[in-house]
Amino acid sequence: MLRCTGAVQTTNGAYPVNKRIVLLPGDGIGPEVTAQCVKVLRAVEKKYGLSFDTEECLIGGAAIDATGEPLPEATLAVCRKADAVLLGAVGGPKWDKSPRRPEAGLLAIRKELNLFANLRPALVLPELAALSALHPRAVEQGVDMLVVRELTGDVYFGQPAGEERREGRRVAFNTMIYNEDEVRRIARVAFSAARSRRGRVCSVDKSNVLHVGRLWRTVVDETHRDYPDTELTHMYVDNCAMQLVINPAQFDVILTGNLFGDILSDEAAAVTGSLGMLPSASLSGAPEDGGVGLYEPVHGSAPDIAGQDKANPFAAVLSLAMMLRLTLGLPEAADAVEKAVRAVLRDGRRTADTAAAGCKGPILGCNEAGDLTAASI
Repeated sequence: MLRCTGAVQTTNGAYPVNKRIVLLPGDGIGPEVTAQCVKVLRAVEKKYGLSFDTEECLIGGAAIDATGEPLPEATLAVCRKADAVLLGAVGGPKWDKSPRRPEAGLLAIRKELNLFANLRPALVLPELAALSALHPRAVEQGVDMLVVRELTGDVYFGQPAGEERREGRRVAFNTMIYNEDEVRRIARVAFSAARSRRGRVCSVDKSNVLHVGRLWRTVVDETHRDYPDTELTHMYVDNCAMQLVINPAQFDVILTGNLFGDILSDEAAAVTGSLGMLPSASLSGAPEDGGVGLYEPVHGSAPDIAGQDKANPFAAVLSLAMMLRLTLGLPEAADAVEKAVRAVLRDGRRTADTAAAGCKGPILGCNEAGDLTAASI
C-alpha cells in the first residue's frame, strides 16, 4: 500500500496529507507503465517532502494465474481500505478461453467500490495536435473537454438481461434502466467538475425516443438548480457524436449515461490522436464528497508490445496526476506532474505512438519516458 504523509505548502498554506493507495499493475503493459508512475511518485516525494510506501496487489489475468479469480478477495480487502487505486491494465489473448475473463476483475472492482462516475479528459496538446484524426481547422481553437460517464448502471447492468428462444428463434435482450438517484448523483459530479473548469455542462441523452432519456433530462434539469453558477445545455446523442467531429472545441463537460458515454468517450479520444496520452478516473462521488477513486490509463493491455519497452507511459502518469489532484488533495503536485509530461513533449521526445508529431531524436522507450518525466518534476 502506498502511504503519503506530511504537509505540502501551497499559496493557501500547508495542508496535511495522510492517504493510502494500492497499486494494481495487472497485465500486458500494465506493470511497465505502473513502474513509471512509481518513479514519478518518488520524484514528487522528494520535491514536496512526502513519504510514499507501496504495496502491489493482483487483478485481471495475473490474478487468475495466481488465484483462479480476476479480483481476489485479498485485493478487494486492501482496496476497500485505500483512499485511491492506481491500475495499469487488464486482459490479453492468453485468457481468451479462460472460464473467468480478466476484464471481470475490472467490472467487479467498479461495482464493489461503487465507482459510478467515470471522468475522461480529452485534451489536444499543442505539441501533439498533428496527431488528431480531425482536420487542423477542427482542433486549432483548442480542444479541452471532460466526459463524465455514469459507470454502474444502464444496459450493462440492467435486468432482465440474457438470451433465450422465442417461437423457435434466438432472442437476446438487455434492459436500459436508470432511477432518479443514479441520474442525480452523476449529474452532481458533472456540475461539480464544471465549476473547476469553464462552467459548462452538455447533458447527452436520447429523450426524443427513450423513456430513460426523458427521466435523465428531467432529473438533470432539477439537479442543475443547485448549481446556478454553471451553464446547462442538452443534446441528443447522435447530434453529439456529429458535433464531436465537426466542432469539438465547443464542449467543456459532457454528461451522459453508461452506453452513450462508452461510445462518446472513445470518439473524444480519437480527437486527441493517441490513446497513449489519455488518463481516466472512476470515482464513488464528487471529489469533495470523499470516497475511494480508481485511476487508470484509457489504453488497454497491448499484449503485442508487452515487455518490449515500447509502451507509452504518459496516460498512466497523467492518471497519477488526476489522482494527486482529485483524491489526494495535492493540486500543486498534480500540476508538477502534468508540466513534466509537457516538458518532455516540448523537447521533441516522443514514444512510438506519438512519433509523427515533431519527433526529435530516437524514439523513447517506456523506461526512458518515465525517467525523463521524473527528472522534470
